[in-house]
Amino acid sequence: MLITAPTAHLGPITRVGLDTSAWRDIPTRLVIDGQVVHLDADPVGDDTVLITRGHNDHFALLVVPPDTTAEAAHEAMARAVRADNITQATQILIATTPEPEDGPADAAG
Repeated sequence: MLITAPTAHLGPITRVGLDTSAWRDIPTRLVIDGQVVHLDADPVGDDTVLITRGHNDHFALLVVPPDTTAEAAHEAMARAVRADNITQATQILIATTPEPEDGPADAAG
């Protein structure tokens, strides 16, 4: 589950914010390892997941789709963690996804 991985590194997560344009039919809370985690859905439009540890300790996560190549995922994550990054998650994923190769119809010219 998405929440257990950051919990192992950050400690207990109290709240998760999800972009309603990217996530559907989410509950308002979950119990994970005996702790209640509140889920908030907001129409922020940036395809990110925000997690909160404590009252003011917030982290934004870039969720890479499972069919992304390892190289593209690595490049997307490297861009996302740059201190000077101001690019939205969706744009990072678009920029790092390789273009499909030309098919036979395109090769004929």
